[in-house]
Amino acid sequence: MTSVQRRRTRLRDGASVVVRPIRASDKARLNAAFDRLSAGARHMRFLSSKTRLTDAELAYLTELDHTDHEALVAIDVATDRIVGVARYVRLWPRSDRAETAVAVADEWQGRGLGTVLLTRLAERAREEGIRRLEGTAFANNRALIALITRLRAAQSKRAHGTLEFVIELG
Repeated sequence: MTSVQRRRTRLRDGASVVVRPIRASDKARLNAAFDRLSAGARHMRFLSSKTRLTDAELAYLTELDHTDHEALVAIDVATDRIVGVARYVRLWPRSDRAETAVAVADEWQGRGLGTVLLTRLAERAREEGIRRLEGTAFANNRALIALITRLRAAQSKRAHGTLEFVIELG
C-alpha cells in the first residue's frame, strides 16, 4: 500500500482535512465539489469554461489504477466534503514523467491546502518512479504560480497566456 492512504492534516488556519486517494465511490462527492467551484476556478483548473462533468469524465477522474494515474482528495473534517484534488497522469507507460493538476475549492484557497496536496502527490509520484511533474496553467493563475514558486518549479511562458511548469522530484 502507499504512504498516502489516509492522513489528517491541520492547515495553517487551524482547519482540518483528511487527505487520501480518490475512490470510484467518490463520484457524487467529486461532482458536488465541482458544482461548488466558481466559474473562474473551473476555468483555471480545466483551462476552459466547463459547466459540468459527464459520467465518462467522472469515471476517468475516480476509477484509477493509483500507479500511472493517481489522485488525492482533501476532505473537510467538519463537513465531509471534498475541498481539493491533486492528480498526476503518467505521460506514457514506465515513463518517469507525469502531468499534474491541482484544484482547490474557492473558500479553501490561500490556506495551504494546495501545498499539502501537491506535496503528498509528489510523495506518491516518487513511490511510483516518477521524477518529474509537469503542468500547464494560465499565466494569471496567481495561486498556482505562488505554489509552484514555493516548490522551486521551473516555469516558462507559452503563447495564449499560459505557463508551463516542471517540478523535479529528484
